[in-house]
Amino acid sequence: MKIRLTAGGTVLHATLDDSVTARDFASLLPLTLPMNDLFKREKYAHLPRSLAAGGEPRSSYEIGNIAYWPPGPDIAIFYDHDGESIPAPGIIVLGEIDSGAGALQRYDGAVDVTVEAAD
Repeated sequence: MKIRLTAGGTVLHATLDDSVTARDFASLLPLTLPMNDLFKREKYAHLPRSLAAGGEPRSSYEIGNIAYWPPGPDIAIFYDHDGESIPAPGIIVLGEIDSGAGALQRYDGAVDVTVEAAD
């Protein structure tokens, strides 16, 4: 599923994986999340509820990953890499920003991000 993320004047396009967790996330759309900065590598927010867990949690991430932190209800969008691994219980990758995830770096601190299905 294709989605659109809008943060301030930045519009990013992404593709969600075909997984139980990603489909459960998609069922919440559209939504606007107040996202905060963490470690100058990711924007994170609390979802309205926890997501169905599916897939193997990972301790690594890539720039552009949209990920769920089980047991939730947290989500993260990685825009930079600091070489650190993700602590237990790890993350479940929901999808990937197609390009330009680094643009989120310009929003130092909190920014509202709207996530919606793309046409």
